[in-house]
Amino acid sequence: MAGLEKDSNDSLRGDAGYRMLFEASPLPTWVYDAETLQFLAVNDAAVRHYGWSREEFLQMRITQIRPAADVDSLLQGIKGGSVGSHRRETWRHRLRDGTVIDVEISAGRITFEDRAAALVVARDVTERRQMQERLAEAEKMEAVGRLAGGVAHDFNNLLTVISGYAAILREDPSAKLPLDEIEHAAEQAASLTRQLLEFSRRQVLRPRAVDVNEIVEGMRPMLERIIGDDVQVDVRLADRVPAVEADRAQIERVVLNLAANARDAMPGGGRLTIETAETVLEDDYVATHGDVTPGPHVLLAISDTGVGMSEEVRRRLFEPFFTTKAGGGGTGLGLATVFGVVKQSGGSIFVYSEENRGTTFKVYLPVSDLPVSQDGAGHQTADSQRGSETVVVVEDDESVRELVRIMLGGCGYEVLSAADGDAAVQLCETHPGGVDLLLTDVVMPDIGGRALAERLVALFPHLRVLFMSGYSDEAVFRHGIIRPDTAFIEKPFTQAGLARKVREVLDA
Repeated sequence: MAGLEKDSNDSLRGDAGYRMLFEASPLPTWVYDAETLQFLAVNDAAVRHYGWSREEFLQMRITQIRPAADVDSLLQGIKGGSVGSHRRETWRHRLRDGTVIDVEISAGRITFEDRAAALVVARDVTERRQMQERLAEAEKMEAVGRLAGGVAHDFNNLLTVISGYAAILREDPSAKLPLDEIEHAAEQAASLTRQLLEFSRRQVLRPRAVDVNEIVEGMRPMLERIIGDDVQVDVRLADRVPAVEADRAQIERVVLNLAANARDAMPGGGRLTIETAETVLEDDYVATHGDVTPGPHVLLAISDTGVGMSEEVRRRLFEPFFTTKAGGGGTGLGLATVFGVVKQSGGSIFVYSEENRGTTFKVYLPVSDLPVSQDGAGHQTADSQRGSETVVVVEDDESVRELVRIMLGGCGYEVLSAADGDAAVQLCETHPGGVDLLLTDVVMPDIGGRALAERLVALFPHLRVLFMSGYSDEAVFRHGIIRPDTAFIEKPFTQAGLARKVREVLDA
């Protein structure tokens, strides 16, 4: 190999300009054989940076400086002609001491000693990558801080209302108070929680194949009412669009939020345009727009002729609690919610806007192969939601357990309640007449909801099961209870909502 080193250096010395660039370069530089992948020449910077001597380098192949897990991708790239073909790429390299670094590679094909070879210049970008990651982490923590501050502010206001009225009632139970204020504050708190879950993509969605045209058409009368007489609503739907897999209620929320945002951008009136189309996102579009997948999509575009926005506002548009509205004019969660719903539905959203020239939101939802679902649930009366069956409620939170007992008892059900799984099993085994439904929390100490359900169903095969949880769908999935045949209700829920779900499970 000493002869090879000598021949290589002699070849390099044949051109003074080439030798100057190669030997004196402060960046690691080498030449390797395109067929055997053997190093043919390396400069001093490569020796210093990578730790192998020149003699060691010239006995190695380039695969030996790559982590073992990356060798296949390197060989595939060489086979496909992407390595050494006058391009810049980022790879991982392994130093002699085992350290793995990120390197930016500039490579080009050359002829070296009458053989096909590649000339490579490597720039260590490990520190730059680490700094970028630290910056991204700092920005994320800043966003979390803003989010926490906004949540604390809004929840403190709501809790002040609830706790204040509760304290007055405790002092004077006969006081005539507007109890609807307490209920309204609780509804706002629940709505804020849902919006946060949607923003963070942790909302429990019920995705089905839906027709976006049908959703928009069904919302047209309501949109015209909430938008106002001074804004013209122009709906331009494609003749037909394929189905998308999404939660119908959440897509309606997206349309409402974007329409309301457009209305606020047109204080002096204007035009709101809602359009749909079938489109295919090609690879070149994906390459320039980033966070989007190629393939067939349904486009939902909502445009206004309003005041538009600056580039600075556009960049921050989907941040939680960011709003340009005057104090009290908005929570700053509307567009963050839209972003969360779209991303959780597998889609992408883009904004195009200029000051004084209006704004367009484009939502792309991937096409589904499933047939469009039809909503078969008709209107249910209060009487149809009542029952006389026996329900065992298992909930480790005493306040929630008592509330659920009161709710179901008020609907005519016989309710047994237990704080944990063992107590629930004992109740079911000793109760005369048997139990018809298990309503259990998902996450509990000792025995979780799913384990409890499996245990009771094994004892009572005809027992129906309904899960409830205030946890996100991420946690619920982790506990393995969400399946197509699983009955589930999210906390918080109303008495009517709980009664409807219980009746639905019992009648299934």
